[in-house]
Amino acid sequence: MNENNLEKKQHFVYIMSSKAKVLYVGMTNNLARRIYEHKNKINIGFTARYNVNSLVYFEETEDEIAAKKREKQIKGWLRQKKIKLIETTNPNWDDLSTPWMDSILGKPEIVESEYLGDSSSFEKQNSSEF
Repeated sequence: MNENNLEKKQHFVYIMSSKAKVLYVGMTNNLARRIYEHKNKINIGFTARYNVNSLVYFEETEDEIAAKKREKQIKGWLRQKKIKLIETTNPNWDDLSTPWMDSILGKPEIVESEYLGDSSSFEKQNSSEF
């Protein structure tokens, strides 16, 4: 996030995957907190039921409205198009949260705080093709 947007709240659209490549598309204003919730099955639902716990794609949007619109757009795509989007930036389907989630999980005080809203260290992805 650049200095001109410091007061602007961040919003993300993301895709999670299971080992069997079951996909989940979501949006959030706090990516680290939301991924933590998925990985720890805090909310009982689709991702917990199908063990969808690997962050394979994410992008930052301008605002909440843009995030909701983008989430709806991606959810409407055929599975193959979602896979193409993932593989454009993550061909090995690596868990993109691993570098920063391991450090958060090792520090419970961070998980309990709103510090998780600071995503300035996350590597941003470019989705201009989609």
